[in-house]
Amino acid sequence: MTGLTFWMVVIAVIVITIVILHYVFPKGTRGRFFLTWSWRVALALVAAGFLHYTLPQHDIVRIVGTQIERQDLSDWTRIFWSRPDDQSEGLVNRDVQFIQAIYPDGGQMVYRNEDTSWSWPPYFKFDTSSLLTEAQDAVSTKENPRWFVVTHYGWRNQYLSIFPNAVGIRPATGPDETVIPWFNIVFFIVLALILLMIRRMWLQFRERSIDPVLEDVGEAWDGVEGRAGMAADEVKGVWGRFKAWLGTWKGKPRV
Repeated sequence: MTGLTFWMVVIAVIVITIVILHYVFPKGTRGRFFLTWSWRVALALVAAGFLHYTLPQHDIVRIVGTQIERQDLSDWTRIFWSRPDDQSEGLVNRDVQFIQAIYPDGGQMVYRNEDTSWSWPPYFKFDTSSLLTEAQDAVSTKENPRWFVVTHYGWRNQYLSIFPNAVGIRPATGPDETVIPWFNIVFFIVLALILLMIRRMWLQFRERSIDPVLEDVGEAWDGVEGRAGMAADEVKGVWGRFKAWLGTWKGKPRV
């Protein structure tokens, strides 16, 4: 299972759960209210997690070393490894390059160095060997530090052995350099414009296509109800005349 497949499965599970609960809690009930806000919050969290994992992040660090370790790919955490080839599907373990770094405050970070090629996320990274060479050349000591900006995506979790994937290294002006995430800013602006455009298109489609149909259905239903009422009145009139005719067969009361 790839990372993209993982997120698709998560979204599918949420959608299926929402559909099931939609029929469990009728409209207007307290359960439906909590369900509505729950699925909105859940989808928002999934979207935020997906974007946070996928979009590039920038760390200012001091590189202290590189190494190659053999990593197990047999458990569910394989979704956090890149798939430059199909080796993740066929191998139980493989050698992975790592870049070890230290934050200005002394915190530790370990990046993996893997090609993404044409797979997800679309960083089109093919220069793993070159990036490893740059990292080895950037190694410095605590007494004579050299600071670098490491661009990466992904998360770091030492308990699950999850490592962010480094996609670029460049020298920093110092440990206090401010990195402006221009790509992320442009991405969110474009995403907001796309969502607004989709919303506008949906409102126009609804106004031009769905609302007229609903109005026609409502008018047709009103017509059906009207004809049904007339038919009921006619039946009542016929039944009344029939009862009156039966009444003519009754004998007159005796005085």
